[in-house]
Amino acid sequence: MEIWINPACSKCRSALTLLDAEGADYTVRRYLEDVPTEDEIREVLDRLGLEPWDITRTQEADAKELGLKDWPRDADTRERWITALSQHPKLIQRPIITADDGTAVVGRTEESVRDALSR
Repeated sequence: MEIWINPACSKCRSALTLLDAEGADYTVRRYLEDVPTEDEIREVLDRLGLEPWDITRTQEADAKELGLKDWPRDADTRERWITALSQHPKLIQRPIITADDGTAVVGRTEESVRDALSR
């Protein structure tokens, strides 16, 4: 499994602590340094079963600068959202854990991290 993290994020650190405690085999991706491509974001969205606006941190300064809260949330603007996430990775909700079974979770709670571990 792989976990996308921002080391400054307490939710990310908590997820890593739980993964370590459970002896999980995982790879860390510091997504602010190793920025996901648009294709990687599309793949993660497919694995999550979510849309790009569902994993966007709309309270970030970059989001406010871009005016994301006013962007339509529909099929016609989906690619625009994905481009924004790739160009401004701080906007990506974290941590995201890709499970070995091809699914993914946003691991903001202990329950969601355990869900990824069970896959």
